[in-house]
Amino acid sequence: MIKFRLAHLSIALAALGFTAATPVIGLSSAVAAEALRPEIGKPLQQAQSQMKSGNHKGALATLRDADKVSNKTANESYLIERVRAAAASSAGDYTTAAKSFEALLASGKLSAAERSNFAEGLVGIYMRAGDLNKANETIQRLLKDKDDPKLRAYLMQNYYKQGNVAALEQELRNAEKAGRLSEDQLGMLANIQLKKNDKVGYVNTIEKLATSYPKAQYWTDLLNRVQGKPGFSSRLRVDVYRLQLANNLLKKPSEYMEMAQLVLQAKAPAEAIKIIDKGYKAGALGTGAEAARHQRLKDLAEKNLAEQNKNFAALEAEYTAAKDNDALVGLGYALVQAGQADKGLKMMESAIKAGGLKYADEAKLRLGEAYAAAGKKQQAIATLKTVGGKEGTADLARYWIMAINKPLA
Repeated sequence: MIKFRLAHLSIALAALGFTAATPVIGLSSAVAAEALRPEIGKPLQQAQSQMKSGNHKGALATLRDADKVSNKTANESYLIERVRAAAASSAGDYTTAAKSFEALLASGKLSAAERSNFAEGLVGIYMRAGDLNKANETIQRLLKDKDDPKLRAYLMQNYYKQGNVAALEQELRNAEKAGRLSEDQLGMLANIQLKKNDKVGYVNTIEKLATSYPKAQYWTDLLNRVQGKPGFSSRLRVDVYRLQLANNLLKKPSEYMEMAQLVLQAKAPAEAIKIIDKGYKAGALGTGAEAARHQRLKDLAEKNLAEQNKNFAALEAEYTAAKDNDALVGLGYALVQAGQADKGLKMMESAIKAGGLKYADEAKLRLGEAYAAAGKKQQAIATLKTVGGKEGTADLARYWIMAINKPLA
């Protein structure tokens, strides 16, 4: 009798897995001495030697000699299939590898841990072979025994490759309810919604991406899309720009210029100067054919700020006498941007509390933005949580909270 050891076989499956760089299964490295008949043991030893030298196809041919032996015990068949599984997977013979893995799973000889690994490896074999239907059948069979987010992720990946939108969407919805959608899976869901022209669903999904995985591409898409939602008010364009600036999304000279102009229209010249200065620092302003225009806008902002500072007391008295609380909110915001945070915030809070506002939710949104500008994050979040409205204020307030909690790097 020959003592056969199942050592070193893990290297034979190094190429097996769902991705080339990440193997998902290897044969046990534990030494398992078994007494075998020479007619079984010799070809197994020879096959193992051939595998070590990289001759995996030769090993498969050698194993066919062991197949010819009659009256094999269950254990002998198991050892043959175990070596064949390693050789076939390394040789890229996925049809043979799949049959061996199926035989090993049915043998009853694998430990619980090995059974799980071999089952997952079988999925990998089918996926590498391009037989996604078989891969999906195997995954679904495994999921009946035990739920596994990783296997569900591969199932969704396969559905996506197959174009099986209905099945993919159902899996994504289930994963979404369980709160376990990855970035890639959220991207899949967004693509489905885009193809179905589900604009509301798409924006909601991009919002989740921007929340959990803050990246410029998600924030840019989100802020572009939200402005296209039904009923979005053009008055909030300046607030969209403020979010873009907070997330370092302004790149073009025209963007800096338009934002500065909108802020000047909102009577916040100190903020306009900050925007223009940032544009100069970024190299977007002060160069090229429009450099003189950029300078004129900066001069205008500085002039407006000087006039506002000079006439502040008169403006406050005028707005107070007229009970124009909307104007007082704007004046208070301008003060915060000008470096007088305590005074400006108090003015805004008092005006909002007094009521009679034309756009109450916009006023609270601006108060939240002012708190954020003053570095008072907790007060900003608390205020923004109170913002409602159907013209975009509630969306932008939510986005400000996202930006404060998880700023874009």
